[in-house]
Amino acid sequence: MKNINSYSFEGEKAIVRVDFNVPLSTELKVTDNTRIKGALPTIKKIVNDGGAVILMSHLGRPKKGPEDEFSLKHVIPELERLTGMVVRFAPDCIGDETLEMKKDLKPGEILLLENLRFYKEETKGDEEFASRLAEGCDVYVNDAFGTAHRAHASTTIIARFFPDEKLFGFLINSELENMDKVMHTSEKPFTAIMGGAKVSDKILIIKNLLDRVDNLIIGGGMAYTFIKARGGKIGNSLCEEDKLDVALDIIESAHEKNVEIFLPVDSVVADKFEAEADSRISASDSIDDGWMGLDIGQEAIKEYAGIIKRSKTILWNGPMGVFEMEKFSKGTSEIAKAIADATSSDAFSLIGGGDSVAAINKNKLADKVSYVSTGGGAMLEYMEGKVLPGIAAIRGDS
Repeated sequence: MKNINSYSFEGEKAIVRVDFNVPLSTELKVTDNTRIKGALPTIKKIVNDGGAVILMSHLGRPKKGPEDEFSLKHVIPELERLTGMVVRFAPDCIGDETLEMKKDLKPGEILLLENLRFYKEETKGDEEFASRLAEGCDVYVNDAFGTAHRAHASTTIIARFFPDEKLFGFLINSELENMDKVMHTSEKPFTAIMGGAKVSDKILIIKNLLDRVDNLIIGGGMAYTFIKARGGKIGNSLCEEDKLDVALDIIESAHEKNVEIFLPVDSVVADKFEAEADSRISASDSIDDGWMGLDIGQEAIKEYAGIIKRSKTILWNGPMGVFEMEKFSKGTSEIAKAIADATSSDAFSLIGGGDSVAAINKNKLADKVSYVSTGGGAMLEYMEGKVLPGIAAIRGDS
């Protein structure tokens, strides 16, 4: 497998799968450039080597082919600002005009192709579509970790057309290195913090982590399934009734493996799922009917922060509450701050998942933690022990 550090792109046209699936405002301006920044080292390496860069990505989930709100042309101003270079734009990702633009591209220039998902063939992993993406290019670079768990045309199938000239970009290399550090060479005590709405989304990663962690902190809506499984009264809180047995199995398995599981001792509860709902504090295992837990309470924050402070390795995936509502965002923000504090005391911290990353960014802590992953779903699947098609296509272990 070729390594980007030692690879020379001089005189080559590199087609690079990036993840520019970034949020846009109503004025169609980029509101969070984290993913674009993540691709910069790879783009700069190719340009500095004297190669030409052809970037391809998806944006959103267009349903009816080309739609202006999902056009990657809206990303160009921010990409040009960050690279300090002119970025050419192909109004299609395949076709004769696009092929001519690829051929005309000179060393040191950048071309951005239109949204891959304007074609259903992209998500279907269509081989003919992948071959047309590959046309006119010398080397394939996958630097889109966020889509590495999908066997799409641009993330996996295209690699077949570059049997000897395919490699990971700096971002994917960094993602794999940091995840492998957490999963295989973590310092003890190792604490995993799992949040989010559903136990079902996190079953596999929790089971895989039980052989590695010392502490498992649980927050978010999924906590109430565990609390109910243990006989607690959770009112109208979110609960997956069909996962109560699974929650009990996880608790039992953790006990057998000497892993301590922590559930929130108290919760911020509300009388409805609304930003302006009436709220109060309740013990998490005795929530009144008609009330629901929407965030962890102050005692839970204090306990969780103490565990985090004593940890040497920290993995965080998923919010502690309904983070998008200001009234129920404190638990998530306080956990973010606790992780940053622990990191400043030499802990290694890995953050993944949209809301966890958003909390880190909102509190301006991205440079205060060890690593922020760009791929929520891909990170989960990698840590569940699954083979990611986009990774296997480069490593050749599919």
